[in-house]
Formats: sequence, structure tokens, C-alpha cells
Amino acid sequence: MEIILAIIIGAAFGAVLDRIGAANPNWIVGMLTLRRLHLMKTILLAIGTGSILMFGGQMLGFVDVGHMSVKSAYVGVFIGGLLLGAGWAASGYCPGTGVCAAASGRRDALFFIVGGLLGAAAYMATYPAWKATGLLDGIAGGKVTLGTVPGSAYEGVLLMSGDILGIALGAVFVLVAFVLPDSLIATGEKVGVAAE
Repeated sequence: MEIILAIIIGAAFGAVLDRIGAANPNWIVGMLTLRRLHLMKTILLAIGTGSILMFGGQMLGFVDVGHMSVKSAYVGVFIGGLLLGAGWAASGYCPGTGVCAAASGRRDALFFIVGGLLGAAAYMATYPAWKATGLLDGIAGGKVTLGTVPGSAYEGVLLMSGDILGIALGAVFVLVAFVLPDSLIATGEKVGVAAE
């Protein structure tokens, strides 16, 4: 039953990604070059709303803090994030949008997926060498949060409520999503219409 539910949720998420333009590399590049910010506004709104609901739900007891999972912070994560961002800008896809684009029939996305799998295989094959460099050693204790979340197993870097901080940051993301213009750079074309 869990795998069926995962397939249904994944398909629904992919349909939403396709609907908002996230599976179209032209929209991604438009966002990254600050010419088409519709997708950025959608992402900010989704993250902000999710943050408010999750942390608010934890405070009200609707969300079990025990389900909260925090990834370890280490230098390699930041390097990987930069590499992911560069690949996203170069290809117009991130892993999720690439799979969604392939499912919707874009052949270029298939090359992106193959490249990602080859990159993952290369990382796995060279993992011991990366581990020996110290780039994978935890920073600030590894699994930490910005603020302390009562009932969680993670320490906070700042001496303040993680739930309140999560709601505040979520509200900032929602506000930015609403006040951000459709474009920060003049394009000479109608903003909001994707080039196909």
C-alpha cells in the first residue's frame, strides 16, 4: 500500500510541477536569469506555506516532532549544492523536474537523467576518497537546526524557538512571493508566457 501511495503522490506532484512550468527548461532558465519570476514566486509560496503549516502544526500538536528529519551539515553539502545549482542552470533541470520532463516526453531530459545517474555512480565509486578528505565531517555538531524545536532530538544553533523561527521565515517567504515582481530584468517579451 505504501508504494501505491508513493506512486500516486509522486504522479500528482509531477503533474503540479508540469502545470506550473517547472518541467520546462525555458521557465527554469528564465527564473535563474531573473527574467521570469513566476516559478520562483510559486516555489517561495510553497516553501513558506509548508513551513508555516509544519511548524505551526508542531506547536499545536497536530504534527509529531518525532517525524522531523534533519540532514547533517558538512562542507561537502555546500559544495554539492553549488554543483547542483550549476547543473540546474546549465541544463534547465533539477532531479525532480528532469524526471517530470522525461515523463511528459522531453527527450533532452532523458540525457539529463542518464548524466545524473552516471554522476551519482561516480560519487559512490569515489566515496572513500571523498570521506578521507574531511569534506564529509559534520559542522557544528552535524545534525542541528537554526532554532531549538521542543521535543526534537536536534540542538539549535540560536537560542530561540525553532517553531517560531520556522513560522517567521515561512511568513517572509510568503510575503516575498507576493511582492516580487514578475521580472527583475527587462526581456522585451511578455512576461509569464513561456517560450516553447
